[in-house]
Amino acid sequence: MAAVAALLVPLAGCARTDAPPVITDGPSPLATEVVLVKSGGIAGLTDTVRVGPDGHWTRTDRAGGSREGQLAAEKLTRLRQLAADPRLAAEAAVTVPATMCADAFSYRLTVGPNQVSYVDCPPKAKPPAVTAQVVDLLNGATG
Repeated sequence: MAAVAALLVPLAGCARTDAPPVITDGPSPLATEVVLVKSGGIAGLTDTVRVGPDGHWTRTDRAGGSREGQLAAEKLTRLRQLAADPRLAAEAAVTVPATMCADAFSYRLTVGPNQVSYVDCPPKAKPPAVTAQVVDLLNGATG
């Protein structure tokens, strides 16, 4: 009996507990960097916005000039929601037909493995809904 007790003593600290997992308040971080490239228009611009998982963003223009900032908490929360929206992956799987719009802006959004592109050419083309929301959010927050 003493031998069994000696074997069980070291295991006492390894007892399984059925405590619930710890849940932290607040939204989870972005799982990946979000990249938006806006190009075209009459001036032939190319702007790239990169947003890190913590909401820090950098906007770089065609000439190499850049600006940095931090998304406000509500914008970061919204970006996290949109990035996790399953409709974004569905939009990435759709092949968008070519457009003959002149001087229109083209957008390419990359979120993890999902990449969605569209040309802003109303009324000929309607942008993908979730992608357009991300584009509007990033253009408004970093413009």
